[in-house]
Amino acid sequence: MNGKRTPLVLVRAEPGPAYAATFDGAQIAVLPGQTVAAALWSAGVTAWRTTRGTGEPRGVFCGIGVCFDCLVTVNGRPNQRACLVRAEPGDDIRTQHGTGHDETGEGKGYES
Repeated sequence: MNGKRTPLVLVRAEPGPAYAATFDGAQIAVLPGQTVAAALWSAGVTAWRTTRGTGEPRGVFCGIGVCFDCLVTVNGRPNQRACLVRAEPGDDIRTQHGTGHDETGEGKGYES
């Protein structure tokens, strides 16, 4: 062991090579099998949604898909639970503001 006690080191995980996705236009590294939430956390991002009305930042709360605090827009589709959605190569992940449906029509036609 290299002395650094990361989860990957502790469980002796040997994931495949990382691939790229983007978060709000910035490239992030994603390991195979990671959820969007795990990839964002690994990149140092802890909030990726703002609440309706007050605009308070939110990220993962329950981590098991029950609370809906971790909603994010993935590839133009709003209201995706970051703790449940697997990140894929080239995903365009965006901060979700409010309901995820803005006046430009982004996200319209998708339901979750």
